[in-house]
Amino acid sequence: MKLDILYEVDAPKPWGAPHPYGQRERERRAYYEAIEQIQLADSLGFHTIWAVEHHFREGRSHCPAPEVLLGALSQVTSRIRLGFGVTLTPFGFTHPARIAEKVATVDLLSRGRVEWGTGRSTPMEQTAFHVDRERSRDQWKEAIEIICGMWREERFSWNSPTFQFPERVVTPKPYQDPHPPCWMAATSDGSAEVAGENALGLLSFSIMQPLERMAQQIEAYRKAQLRAKPLTDVATNKVAAYTLVHCADSMAQAEANGIWKSVAWWYQHLAQFTIDWELVHLTQAEQDQIFPLMKPLLEGNIPIEHFHDADMIVVGDAQRCFEKMRHYADLGVDQLICYVQFGYHSHESVMRGLEILGKEVLPEIEQYQPKR
Repeated sequence: MKLDILYEVDAPKPWGAPHPYGQRERERRAYYEAIEQIQLADSLGFHTIWAVEHHFREGRSHCPAPEVLLGALSQVTSRIRLGFGVTLTPFGFTHPARIAEKVATVDLLSRGRVEWGTGRSTPMEQTAFHVDRERSRDQWKEAIEIICGMWREERFSWNSPTFQFPERVVTPKPYQDPHPPCWMAATSDGSAEVAGENALGLLSFSIMQPLERMAQQIEAYRKAQLRAKPLTDVATNKVAAYTLVHCADSMAQAEANGIWKSVAWWYQHLAQFTIDWELVHLTQAEQDQIFPLMKPLLEGNIPIEHFHDADMIVVGDAQRCFEKMRHYADLGVDQLICYVQFGYHSHESVMRGLEILGKEVLPEIEQYQPKR
């Protein structure tokens, strides 16, 4: 199993100074620290850095333009692969030609290190960009077909009931031939099968599920791969799953670093955001399903001890982290995406955690033979 890292560029409140000055200072620091951390991860042999595309998510995710961050990283790293985690592909978010252009440009600048994740986002972002929720999956699929065609063909045009594009020469073409590997973000039931049926890599971005449920999704994905009809020109059969990770010299040091405060902030912030911004866009049935899950977290009733004991989060010294990561490998995860820059962790504690992971855990987990 490989180790990846994921960056949302967290900038948790309080920001201190009055708006907008406090926000600006916190965001600057988060970006500059992220680049330094990713450079360290590159030198240590981490496999991929995934940069999200999220909009309007103050506090937890200040990364709406992953192509800019990845473009910068292409010039200050040499080995680590650069993952779009993800590009939002339904037509309202971004014209397919713009996705083709920006992904290919980063691939060119990095000399072929791009991993192309795709997704549909959530109702709050979809409604802001006038994305039709009911048609978002169809648009996601059609956009991928269009983008691959733009990369494949010298002169490209498209004419369907939902999208028209006149003949044009789309530039540049990707560095990788025929194009970067394509992945699909999966957060809902049935998504794993969709990824498998289309021969796309599976990005498991559901962080609140028990690992046993993740195992079921991976099994469904593997079965769907057996009947796959590749949607792109590059078939991918890999699973990458993400979780909160904080490694320290000892468990006592991890606690001194404020790990439980940061974990609690992450889950409580997710609950607050969901209730404030997402529920209003959902049907009553969807609200009835999601609200009972979010309300206890919002009130601070976060089962951190259960998450920790069940390996839903990876926290501890090198040995403890390795033992937890083995669980993911045994379930069939090919790449574990370590979300390290979250909450109130200091830059120094994140850097030290990456160093321990890279020097003590990564060599062992890459050699570990999963029990499947």
